[in-house]
Amino acid sequence: MNLSKKTKGILFILCSAFCFALMNALVRLAGDLPSMQKSFFRNAVAFVFALMVLMREQGGLKWRKGNLPLLIIRASFGTIGILCNYYAVDHLLLSDASMLNKLSPFAAILFSFWFLHEKVKPVQAIGICTAFVGALCIIKPSFNLTEFFPALVGLCGGVCAGAAYTAVRALSQRGERGAYIVCFFSGFSCLILIPWLLFYAQPMTGFQLLALLGAGLAAAGGQFSVTAAYAHAPAREISVFDYSQVIFAALLGFILFDQIPDWLSVLGYCIICGVSIAMFLYNRKQETL
Repeated sequence: MNLSKKTKGILFILCSAFCFALMNALVRLAGDLPSMQKSFFRNAVAFVFALMVLMREQGGLKWRKGNLPLLIIRASFGTIGILCNYYAVDHLLLSDASMLNKLSPFAAILFSFWFLHEKVKPVQAIGICTAFVGALCIIKPSFNLTEFFPALVGLCGGVCAGAAYTAVRALSQRGERGAYIVCFFSGFSCLILIPWLLFYAQPMTGFQLLALLGAGLAAAGGQFSVTAAYAHAPAREISVFDYSQVIFAALLGFILFDQIPDWLSVLGYCIICGVSIAMFLYNRKQETL
């Protein structure tokens, strides 16, 4: 059966969404380990994969001239984003943590405006405000810090991921290779976390180690799948399918942890996914004019 490029792109991005949802589920299955320890193993596996890809490409392990500051910014915000996301995964419903992380595209619009001087259209401003309302439904601000703080950390993770993606965009405009960006970020993150691990790492069971290695493999699978997806079809045609990660996360959360989102969280999912679909359709219409 011959599939169109668009169909292949959709299948790859669905695969990517499932891999990232599986990564979060495996991180939670690893149990009561520090987020920094979990992040190290996830990034160590990604670093090995990215290094293998780089070794097969021309250009070696050297960044393009003038790109080092942006690489450090991308790696720093990316590391903070992952740590926040893993903390949220351990303390929230999987679907809630996944959706808060999916606020990153809206944060990226703001960071692109501030640092890349890209104009924010009125429809984008409305979308950002609406998405924030959806986030409030998931976060449910209260004086109960046990519930409120993890949600706030998850929101911070989504914002930091948006900053990291803005740096990736800037690096791409400067001609930096995608595999090198991933390799630098993963290696930088591991180096930053090693001193902490030397003093505070907790002993792991064989199951915990396998779960974290599996999370790293799932993350690598997600990265390669999303790369393949955008190689087959443009973002304007397939990016909206990335929000299927929340559906996969909700299913895995129910199957593995008996998690059921409350009605406010579901309302937040609908608002954020709805505004994402609306912006997706708006962007497609603008490109056809």
